[in-house]
This record gives sequence, C-alpha cells and structure tokens, in this order.
Amino acid sequence: MREKKIIAFTSIIAAVFLTSFKVVVGLFTNSLGILSEAAHSGLDLMAAVITFFAVTYADRPADEDHQYGHGKLENISAFIETILLVLTCTWIIWEAVSRMIHQTHHVEASIWSFIVMGTSIVVDIGRSRALYRVARKYNSQALEADALHFSSDIYSSLTVIAGLFFVWIGYPVFDSIAAIIVALLVLFVSYRLGRRTVDALMDRVSKELTKEIENAISSVDGVEEIRKLRIRPSGAHIFVDTIVAIRRTIPFQSAHAIMDNIERAVRAVQANADVVVHSEPFETKDETIIDKVRMVVMDKGLRAPHNIEVHLTEGKYYIDFDVEYEKGLSFTDAHDISSDIEKQIKNQLSSVGKVTIHMEEYEANEHPLSNVTNIEKVLYSKICSVAKKQKGVLSCKELILLREGNKYNATLTCIIDKTKTLEEVHQIISRIETVLFQHFKQLKRITIHAEPK
Repeated sequence: MREKKIIAFTSIIAAVFLTSFKVVVGLFTNSLGILSEAAHSGLDLMAAVITFFAVTYADRPADEDHQYGHGKLENISAFIETILLVLTCTWIIWEAVSRMIHQTHHVEASIWSFIVMGTSIVVDIGRSRALYRVARKYNSQALEADALHFSSDIYSSLTVIAGLFFVWIGYPVFDSIAAIIVALLVLFVSYRLGRRTVDALMDRVSKELTKEIENAISSVDGVEEIRKLRIRPSGAHIFVDTIVAIRRTIPFQSAHAIMDNIERAVRAVQANADVVVHSEPFETKDETIIDKVRMVVMDKGLRAPHNIEVHLTEGKYYIDFDVEYEKGLSFTDAHDISSDIEKQIKNQLSSVGKVTIHMEEYEANEHPLSNVTNIEKVLYSKICSVAKKQKGVLSCKELILLREGNKYNATLTCIIDKTKTLEEVHQIISRIETVLFQHFKQLKRITIHAEPK
C-alpha cells in the first residue's frame, strides 16, 4: 500500500504544477485550447486527490460492516473521475462552439504557450508510465484511471500545440477546433474508463478470466466437475466462490486436501483472490457394489458397515454385512432402519437378489477398563490353551485382558504359517473367535492379530 500511496501523492504534486502553469499561461494568451487543458489538468488534480484517498482506504482489511473489504472504493473513485471528465468536456465544447460562432476572443500564440504545453507532455509521459506500472503491479483500477488521465493529456497537449501553430500563422479559429478535439479525446477516454468502472461496480467479469479460473479448478486432481462458479471483483481483489463435485467415496480429509489444492490453483491465476470452495458428493461410474453399500448405510447417519461380503449366484448378488446402531436403540427401530437400507440398495442395484444385515450395538462413548492381565491368570492360561489347539495356529502370545464389570475384552496375537493365504488366515481367525466365545461366556469382545512365521 505504501508504494501505491507514494505514486498517487506524486500525481497530486504533478497535477498542481501543471494546472497552475496552464491557468497562468492560458489567461495570459486567452487560448481556449490551453484553458481547456488547464481545466483538464485541474480535473486531473481532483482525480489524483480522490485516487490518493481511495488507494489509502481501499486496502484496509475487511470488517464487520464491510465483509468483502473496502476495494470498491477504487471503483467508486474511478466512477467519480469519469463524471468529472464528462462535465469538463461538455463545458469545453460549449465554450469552443460559442467562440467559433461569435468570434469575439483574441488568442495570442506566444512562446509561453508552446513552453507550457511542451512541459505538460514531458510530465504526462513520466507520470502515466509510473502510474501504469504500479496499477498493473497491484491491479489498481483507481491508479489505472489516473494513468489514463495523464496519458490522454499527452495527445490533447499535442492537439493544442497544433491549434496554437495555426493561430500563430493567422488562423485563430483552430484554437477552438483544438479545444473541441481535446474534449472529444477526453470523452473517448472517459467512455472507456466509465464502462470498466460500471462493469466493476456491477460485478461484471470477463469471459477470459472466468475461463482461466475454470481451467485452473478443472486441472486439480480429484475434481469431477464444476457445478457453480461466481467471481466478484472488488478494487484490486477478486472473490471466487465455487461448488465442485468430488468423488463421494474418498475420506473427508482427502476431500479437504482437494479443496485446498483448488484454492492454490486459483491463486496461481489470480494471486489476490479470496477463494471459498464448497464440495458436493459425486457418484462415479466406477463405484463398486461395496462402495454403494457403504454410501447407503452412511447416508442414514450410521457408521460405515463392516464385514461386507458380496457373492454372485445365478446372475444375482447376495450381500451380507454388519451395521452398528446407537446404544439403546430398540430392536424394532433398528430393524426398520435395516429394512430401509435393504430397500435403497435394491433400488440402486437391480441385480441384487438378497441383502442380509447383521445388527450390532455401538457404544459411542469410551468407558474406562481395568487391565487384569496379571490378575486373571487362570482365565489367561485357559484362553491361550484353547487358542493354541485350533488348527493352523503355531503358537499364541501377547494376550491382554481388560475388564468392565463382569465382562472382558480380550486381544490375542496368534502365530500362523506364512505360507497360508490371506483367506485361509481369515478362516483360522474366525474359527478361533467362534471357539473362544463358545468356551468363555464372560468374553464381550475378542480381537485377534495374526503374525506370520
């Protein structure tokens, strides 16, 4: 902001100097061309002052009253400058036409007339280049408007010099003609500036920028489609709101990482962008039956199902899985939810023959358990003994017993031949769990970890 303020303040100094110089010489020579240029420079002075305050306040951060920041001040500043330009040009044209009709004004084309216009051109070239450089660097419409003022002065000054030349050789009417040409040039600049300013105030965005941001978002890995994109310019900043579709089967953390990547991709296109990304679930064509089952269950607000098995028999899928319901839910309510889940799965998958749901109770809150591994030595040895006798088990170790009331949670590591397949290992573990539950009714939960040898 410091660089923007400095360049805006130097424009004020330049405008004060040029306005004063042109007024003195214009009154001395009675040249409407120079006086019109003085009015133009006076307008530049007002515009420079407005620009200075605009860039000072436009970069203030957002607050409770201005949640999108204060960037629109730059656009408002440029709009006010446009109105001032149009009013000034109207007066110049009116006065020029009046002089041409009545021919009552004498114009003296002295050496000072050419000096003041030459000086004006040199100053305007320097100021317009400096302003354009900073305007492009910070995407400042207010500074760009100031640059347009000074650059238009170059052409209008050249026009006035041409008019003064014709006055000097005996054609005073060309002073008024030069003034009208200056006014028309400034009106053209005003139209360009005004159109851009109104577009900014109306939040109009170019198709090129929209396409550029769309391409940036689409290029992010994981974005299936863009469902909505809104871009709002505000001074040197833009606000980007987008809704994207992301594969519904990926974890939330991965979806969040994709949204972070979208923000980075947009800022690579527009470094000053404020980006808000909303994601929606997307059902892809490559989803498996297990994926679809998980989505149906989780849409009911339940935990992801487990132990999902899918069997294809005579062209029909038979699906079995476990679902955990909230502790305290009645059997009837749980069954109603299960029936609804079965119905939705069959609606989505016409080739399903039967859906079987094993209902379990899930206790969401954690409960303190007592580690009784070193106390319950009899139970410890019996569990290990039974587990070791099962076919496929080489040995057992690391049994831990946790007690809650009169029930136990057991975790056990079993050593199994490393040549076994994963399916064979699963069958061995399932058999061990079944046998242990049959032998020890006090066991509430058994978790077995298999290690190869």
